[in-house]
Amino acid sequence: MQNNNSTPSIPVLYARALAFYLGIVMALLVFMPLSLPLALVRYPLRYHIMTRFAHFFLWWLEKTCQLTYEVQGLENIPKDKPVIVLSKHQSAWETIAYAKILPFMQVWVLKKELLWIPLFGWGLATMRPIAIERSNVRRSLEQIIEQGRKRLVSGISVIIFPEGTRVAPTERGRYTVSGALLAEKSGFPVLPIAHNAGVYWQRQGFLKYPGKIQVHIGTLIKTEGKTAKVINTQAEEWIENEMPKLVTTLPTETN
Repeated sequence: MQNNNSTPSIPVLYARALAFYLGIVMALLVFMPLSLPLALVRYPLRYHIMTRFAHFFLWWLEKTCQLTYEVQGLENIPKDKPVIVLSKHQSAWETIAYAKILPFMQVWVLKKELLWIPLFGWGLATMRPIAIERSNVRRSLEQIIEQGRKRLVSGISVIIFPEGTRVAPTERGRYTVSGALLAEKSGFPVLPIAHNAGVYWQRQGFLKYPGKIQVHIGTLIKTEGKTAKVINTQAEEWIENEMPKLVTTLPTETN
Protein backbone atom coordinates (compact mmCIF):
# COMPACT_ATOMS: atom_id res chain seq x y z
CA MET A 1 0.00 0.00 0.00
CA GLN A 2 1.33 3.36 -0.98
CA ASN A 3 1.23 6.40 1.29
CA ASN A 4 -1.64 8.73 0.41
CA ASN A 5 -0.17 12.22 0.10
CA SER A 6 -3.53 13.73 -0.83
CA THR A 7 -5.30 12.87 2.41
CA PRO A 8 -8.01 15.51 3.00
CA SER A 9 -7.86 17.92 5.90
CA ILE A 10 -9.13 16.83 9.31
CA PRO A 11 -12.37 18.91 9.08
CA VAL A 12 -13.16 17.28 5.72
CA LEU A 13 -12.49 13.81 7.12
CA TYR A 14 -14.79 14.52 10.06
CA ALA A 15 -17.54 15.80 7.78
CA ARG A 16 -17.30 12.70 5.58
CA ALA A 17 -17.33 10.34 8.56
CA LEU A 18 -20.34 12.11 10.02
CA ALA A 19 -22.23 11.80 6.74
CA PHE A 20 -21.32 8.11 6.60
CA TYR A 21 -22.59 7.36 10.10
CA LEU A 22 -25.81 9.32 9.60
CA GLY A 23 -26.56 7.25 6.50
CA ILE A 24 -25.78 4.02 8.34
CA VAL A 25 -28.08 4.92 11.23
CA MET A 26 -30.93 5.64 8.80
CA ALA A 27 -30.30 2.36 6.99
CA LEU A 28 -30.36 0.45 10.28
CA LEU A 29 -33.71 2.03 11.13
CA VAL A 30 -35.02 0.37 7.97
CA PHE A 31 -33.25 -3.00 8.08
CA MET A 32 -33.50 -3.86 11.77
CA PRO A 33 -37.32 -3.55 12.14
CA LEU A 34 -37.61 -5.44 8.83
CA SER A 35 -35.71 -8.35 10.35
CA LEU A 36 -38.53 -9.15 12.79
CA PRO A 37 -41.19 -10.19 10.24
CA LEU A 38 -38.44 -11.79 8.15
CA ALA A 39 -37.78 -14.16 11.05
CA LEU A 40 -40.86 -16.01 9.81
CA VAL A 41 -39.45 -16.75 6.34
CA ARG A 42 -36.93 -19.38 5.30
CA TYR A 43 -33.36 -18.59 6.30
CA PRO A 44 -31.82 -18.36 2.77
CA LEU A 45 -34.35 -15.70 1.77
CA ARG A 46 -33.97 -13.89 5.09
CA TYR A 47 -30.19 -13.95 4.71
CA HIS A 48 -30.37 -12.62 1.14
CA ILE A 49 -32.59 -9.69 2.14
CA MET A 50 -30.80 -8.75 5.36
CA THR A 51 -27.33 -8.82 3.82
CA ARG A 52 -28.40 -6.10 1.39
CA PHE A 53 -27.33 -3.88 4.28
CA ALA A 54 -23.71 -4.89 3.64
CA HIS A 55 -24.09 -3.84 0.00
CA PHE A 56 -25.43 -0.45 1.06
CA PHE A 57 -22.70 -0.15 3.71
CA LEU A 58 -19.88 -0.57 1.19
CA TRP A 59 -21.53 1.63 -1.44
CA TRP A 60 -22.18 4.44 1.08
CA LEU A 61 -18.65 4.16 2.49
CA GLU A 62 -17.25 4.72 -0.99
CA LYS A 63 -19.58 7.64 -1.71
CA THR A 64 -18.98 9.48 1.56
CA CYS A 65 -15.44 8.56 2.58
CA GLN A 66 -13.94 7.47 -0.76
CA LEU A 67 -12.93 4.17 0.82
CA THR A 68 -13.16 1.12 -1.43
CA TYR A 69 -11.70 -2.39 -1.39
CA GLU A 70 -9.97 -4.96 -3.59
CA VAL A 71 -9.97 -8.73 -3.14
CA GLN A 72 -7.33 -11.26 -4.18
CA GLY A 73 -7.82 -15.00 -3.94
CA LEU A 74 -11.53 -15.44 -4.63
CA GLU A 75 -10.58 -18.50 -6.65
CA ASN A 76 -9.57 -20.18 -3.38
CA ILE A 77 -13.16 -20.29 -2.16
CA PRO A 78 -14.74 -23.73 -2.70
CA LYS A 79 -18.04 -23.72 -4.56
CA ASP A 80 -19.44 -26.94 -3.16
CA LYS A 81 -18.94 -26.82 0.60
CA PRO A 82 -19.06 -24.41 3.56
CA VAL A 83 -15.85 -23.36 5.28
CA ILE A 84 -14.55 -22.04 8.57
CA VAL A 85 -13.12 -18.57 7.93
CA LEU A 86 -10.25 -17.54 10.19
CA SER A 87 -9.67 -13.86 9.59
CA LYS A 88 -7.59 -10.98 10.82
CA HIS A 89 -9.68 -8.56 12.90
CA GLN A 90 -8.81 -4.84 12.81
CA SER A 91 -12.03 -2.85 12.58
CA ALA A 92 -15.80 -2.98 12.24
CA TRP A 93 -15.39 -2.97 8.46
CA GLU A 94 -14.76 -6.68 7.98
CA THR A 95 -17.60 -7.69 10.29
CA ILE A 96 -20.03 -6.25 7.75
CA ALA A 97 -18.13 -6.31 4.45
CA TYR A 98 -17.64 -10.09 4.39
CA ALA A 99 -21.38 -10.55 3.87
CA LYS A 100 -20.92 -9.04 0.40
CA ILE A 101 -17.33 -10.04 -0.38
CA LEU A 102 -17.65 -13.74 0.43
CA PRO A 103 -20.16 -15.44 -1.90
CA PHE A 104 -21.76 -17.79 0.59
CA MET A 105 -24.17 -17.77 3.52
CA GLN A 106 -22.26 -17.14 6.72
CA VAL A 107 -22.71 -16.70 10.45
CA TRP A 108 -20.35 -15.09 12.91
CA VAL A 109 -19.06 -15.93 16.34
CA LEU A 110 -19.76 -12.87 18.48
CA LYS A 111 -20.22 -11.84 22.09
CA LYS A 112 -23.71 -12.42 23.46
CA GLU A 113 -24.03 -8.84 24.72
CA LEU A 114 -24.45 -7.57 21.15
CA LEU A 115 -27.84 -9.27 20.95
CA TRP A 116 -29.13 -7.10 23.80
CA ILE A 117 -28.82 -3.86 21.80
CA PRO A 118 -32.34 -2.64 20.89
CA LEU A 119 -33.24 -3.11 17.20
CA PHE A 120 -29.66 -3.85 16.12
CA GLY A 121 -29.29 -6.85 18.40
CA TRP A 122 -32.74 -8.15 17.59
CA GLY A 123 -31.99 -8.04 13.89
CA LEU A 124 -28.62 -9.65 14.46
CA ALA A 125 -30.27 -12.50 16.36
CA THR A 126 -32.41 -13.42 13.34
CA MET A 127 -29.20 -14.13 11.36
CA ARG A 128 -28.42 -17.15 13.57
CA PRO A 129 -25.03 -16.03 14.92
CA ILE A 130 -23.08 -18.10 17.43
CA ALA A 131 -23.41 -15.85 20.47
CA ILE A 132 -20.98 -16.74 23.24
CA GLU A 133 -20.29 -15.66 26.80
CA ARG A 134 -16.61 -14.78 26.62
CA SER A 135 -16.25 -14.84 30.39
CA ASN A 136 -16.89 -18.60 30.37
CA VAL A 137 -14.15 -20.00 28.13
CA ARG A 138 -15.10 -23.64 28.44
CA ARG A 139 -18.77 -23.01 27.71
CA SER A 140 -17.83 -20.75 24.79
CA LEU A 141 -15.77 -23.51 23.18
CA GLU A 142 -18.63 -25.95 23.62
CA GLN A 143 -21.02 -23.50 21.95
CA ILE A 144 -18.69 -22.86 19.04
CA ILE A 145 -18.17 -26.56 18.38
CA GLU A 146 -21.81 -27.60 18.87
CA GLN A 147 -23.51 -24.73 17.06
CA GLY A 148 -20.73 -24.30 14.52
CA ARG A 149 -21.00 -27.92 13.42
CA LYS A 150 -24.77 -27.56 12.97
CA ARG A 151 -24.32 -24.45 10.82
CA LEU A 152 -21.67 -26.12 8.67
CA VAL A 153 -23.70 -29.28 8.14
CA SER A 154 -26.65 -27.14 7.04
CA GLY A 155 -24.45 -25.43 4.42
CA ILE A 156 -23.64 -22.21 6.27
CA SER A 157 -20.02 -21.11 6.69
CA VAL A 158 -18.72 -19.89 10.05
CA ILE A 159 -16.58 -16.75 10.43
CA ILE A 160 -14.26 -16.52 13.42
CA PHE A 161 -11.72 -13.86 14.37
CA PRO A 162 -9.15 -15.96 16.25
CA GLU A 163 -7.49 -12.94 17.87
CA GLY A 164 -10.80 -12.35 19.64
CA THR A 165 -10.66 -8.57 19.52
CA ARG A 166 -9.60 -5.85 17.11
CA VAL A 167 -5.84 -5.56 16.70
CA ALA A 168 -3.98 -2.66 15.06
CA PRO A 169 -2.55 -3.41 11.58
CA THR A 170 1.04 -3.41 12.79
CA GLU A 171 0.32 -5.60 15.82
CA ARG A 172 -0.27 -9.29 16.34
CA GLY A 173 -2.73 -10.74 18.81
CA ARG A 174 -2.78 -14.18 20.37
CA TYR A 175 -4.60 -16.65 18.14
CA THR A 176 -7.15 -18.59 20.17
CA VAL A 177 -7.83 -22.19 19.22
CA SER A 178 -11.64 -22.05 19.00
CA GLY A 179 -11.92 -21.92 15.21
CA ALA A 180 -9.25 -24.54 14.72
CA LEU A 181 -10.93 -26.77 17.29
CA LEU A 182 -14.21 -26.50 15.36
CA ALA A 183 -12.28 -27.49 12.23
CA GLU A 184 -10.71 -30.48 13.97
CA LYS A 185 -14.03 -31.73 15.34
CA SER A 186 -16.06 -31.12 12.18
CA GLY A 187 -13.53 -31.89 9.45
CA PHE A 188 -14.55 -28.81 7.45
CA PRO A 189 -11.73 -26.83 5.78
CA VAL A 190 -10.34 -23.49 6.93
CA LEU A 191 -10.17 -20.41 4.73
CA PRO A 192 -7.59 -17.90 6.04
CA ILE A 193 -8.04 -14.19 5.30
CA ALA A 194 -5.67 -11.26 5.80
CA HIS A 195 -6.57 -7.61 5.20
CA ASN A 196 -5.52 -4.07 6.08
CA ALA A 197 -8.87 -2.44 6.89
CA GLY A 198 -7.43 -1.06 10.12
CA VAL A 199 -5.11 1.22 8.17
CA TYR A 200 -8.07 3.23 6.89
CA TRP A 201 -10.67 2.44 9.55
CA GLN A 202 -8.81 2.49 12.85
CA ARG A 203 -10.14 0.37 15.69
CA GLN A 204 -11.02 3.26 18.00
CA GLY A 205 -11.13 6.08 15.48
CA PHE A 206 -14.05 8.08 14.11
CA LEU A 207 -12.31 9.11 10.89
CA LYS A 208 -12.32 7.00 7.74
CA TYR A 209 -9.33 7.61 5.48
CA PRO A 210 -9.76 7.44 1.69
CA GLY A 211 -8.04 4.61 -0.13
CA LYS A 212 -8.46 0.98 -1.08
CA ILE A 213 -8.61 -1.79 1.51
CA GLN A 214 -6.77 -4.92 0.41
CA VAL A 215 -8.28 -8.31 1.24
CA HIS A 216 -6.19 -11.43 0.59
CA ILE A 217 -7.84 -14.85 0.72
CA GLY A 218 -5.46 -17.76 1.23
CA THR A 219 -5.42 -21.29 -0.09
CA LEU A 220 -7.89 -23.61 1.60
CA ILE A 221 -6.44 -25.49 4.57
CA LYS A 222 -7.58 -29.11 4.71
CA THR A 223 -8.24 -30.18 8.28
CA GLU A 224 -9.05 -33.88 8.23
CA GLY A 225 -6.60 -35.83 10.39
CA LYS A 226 -5.01 -32.67 11.80
CA THR A 227 -5.05 -31.41 15.38
CA ALA A 228 -6.43 -28.01 16.29
CA LYS A 229 -2.92 -26.85 17.16
CA VAL A 230 -1.59 -27.72 13.70
CA ILE A 231 -4.59 -26.11 11.98
CA ASN A 232 -4.29 -22.95 14.05
CA THR A 233 -0.56 -22.68 13.38
CA GLN A 234 -1.04 -23.07 9.63
CA ALA A 235 -3.73 -20.38 9.53
CA GLU A 236 -1.78 -18.00 11.75
CA GLU A 237 1.44 -18.40 9.79
CA TRP A 238 -0.26 -17.70 6.47
CA ILE A 239 -2.15 -14.66 7.78
CA GLU A 240 0.80 -13.11 9.60
CA ASN A 241 3.20 -13.76 6.71
CA GLU A 242 0.75 -11.97 4.45
CA MET A 243 0.35 -8.90 6.65
CA PRO A 244 3.71 -7.20 5.81
CA LYS A 245 2.58 -7.11 2.17
CA LEU A 246 -0.54 -5.22 3.19
CA VAL A 247 0.70 -2.79 5.82
CA THR A 248 3.64 -0.69 4.64
CA THR A 249 2.64 2.89 5.45
CA LEU A 250 -0.21 4.60 7.23
CA PRO A 251 -2.31 7.48 5.88
CA THR A 252 -0.86 10.88 6.68
CA GLU A 253 -2.97 13.59 8.24
CA THR A 254 -2.91 17.04 6.74
CA ASN A 255 -4.22 20.29 8.15
